[in-house]
Amino acid sequence: MTAESQVEAIPAGEPAGAGGDLADSRQQLRLVEAVLFASAEPVEEAALAERLPQGADLAALLRELSELYESRGVRLIKAGKGWAFRTAADLAPFLQVETKVPRKLSSAMTETLAIVAYHQPVTRAEIEEIRGKSLSKGTLDLLLEAGWIKPKGHRRTPGHPMTWGTTDAFLDHFGLESLDALPGLEDLKAAGLLDARPAITAYGAVSRAGSEEPPGAVDSDSDSGEEPVEPLDSGAEAPGSDAKPASRD
Repeated sequence: MTAESQVEAIPAGEPAGAGGDLADSRQQLRLVEAVLFASAEPVEEAALAERLPQGADLAALLRELSELYESRGVRLIKAGKGWAFRTAADLAPFLQVETKVPRKLSSAMTETLAIVAYHQPVTRAEIEEIRGKSLSKGTLDLLLEAGWIKPKGHRRTPGHPMTWGTTDAFLDHFGLESLDALPGLEDLKAAGLLDARPAITAYGAVSRAGSEEPPGAVDSDSDSGEEPVEPLDSGAEAPGSDAKPASRD
């Protein structure tokens, strides 16, 4: 008897105990099949044996059930100490589904990416100085993994810190032809992304007079005195400040 004819020989639609006795090997086979099919995890032989009458040959039932599904889309396999139905391995390439998951940037990643875009080449210390808070190592790693930033070389200063810049993939993702297409200060204000209060525009004069810096402001006229790989600014050094310029080349 072939595997397909054996499957057809098993009565369908009858609950065990109602249309047949569990002493019948066909009903035992159906029960084992149902238990395995209903379980998302492999079922151990001890758990299967508990559902069968005493004296049932579980090994023979599993062997027969495995033979029944040998040529089908799902197969009975042994996984460790348990048994489970799994899709046939040769069908795996036809079952794969690829979906694109949009990458959602955290606020730290957004701020870091913006600083790199407008201040490149920029070091990690300069990013932290502009943000006003420390930067976790994972933030740069995630941006690097996304292909939006890349190393731009080492600054010619003690310690030779790595500098970072954006990539062509960054331009492509945000629909920019070049860095010159990045929105300017007025564009950002018009879009509501920056506070347009007069205090912001007057900050440069206030900072040069030695006044207290507003929260979140960046000194656009300061210079750390470090010699960059590529000049980041041409302004004079502000007293008591080593912040990098906020203007974009």
